[in-house]
Amino acid sequence: MAKDKNTGGFVYSTNPDFAFDHNAREEQETKTQSAQKLIVQKSVKGRGGKVATLVTGFIGKETDLEALGKMLKNKCGTGGSVKDGEIIIQGDMRQKLFDILVKEGYGVKLGN
Repeated sequence: MAKDKNTGGFVYSTNPDFAFDHNAREEQETKTQSAQKLIVQKSVKGRGGKVATLVTGFIGKETDLEALGKMLKNKCGTGGSVKDGEIIIQGDMRQKLFDILVKEGYGVKLGN
């Protein structure tokens, strides 16, 4: 059975009194750039041995995260995506992403 995006993947309940609340998952307001604590780390897990750089820890709206991801992909000149609250950039771009995010005013920490 396919997951319903409107219910966050919730498919079935055995509780006869259950009623799904569509408004329960409100997005958080985006914190200011200096209040963000982003982590930039390298990952190869689940990518067939290919290296990718993850930016995690963003707190805010999905649209703001996607805009940040697009800006980082453009400045790095590489592909990537935004999934599950993470920005995934192709290749080992840890230092470059760290420098870009610091220049933009984000709080950043380098991971493994």
